[in-house]
Amino acid sequence: MSIDVVTHLNFRGDARAALTFYRSVFGGDLAVVTYKDAGNVQEPSEADQVMWGQVIAGNGFRVMAYDVPSHLPWEQGENAFFVSLRGKGTEEITALWEKLSDGATIVQPLMPAQWAPLYGMLKDRFGVTWVVDVVAEYTAS
Repeated sequence: MSIDVVTHLNFRGDARAALTFYRSVFGGDLAVVTYKDAGNVQEPSEADQVMWGQVIAGNGFRVMAYDVPSHLPWEQGENAFFVSLRGKGTEEITALWEKLSDGATIVQPLMPAQWAPLYGMLKDRFGVTWVVDVVAEYTAS
């Protein structure tokens, strides 16, 4: 069993700049997938914003980020982060999802997504939002 838990920061149009800044501070590799890259453009002016991004450095630093689409509520400091729970196997992730779901509000049911074998989001009984998925290699089209 191997899972990763990573802070997942939420922005409104500043995710790329933030990830670039964190990379300049901590080093490492930057990966960015835009809404356009993923074929998930709902608002044309947001096509080049970050749907998923991360910085991973050899020193152990890791952070993920995205730009919250304008049709969703966002207020800096109020819902500024998620906890990202990622694993390699569907059984492992499903079992953890079921435990986290106890008393939770399901935001997005755990199910296959265009970018992952399984993806879901929930707000646990303590008000923490978890983004849960099975890791899959992303290749831009």
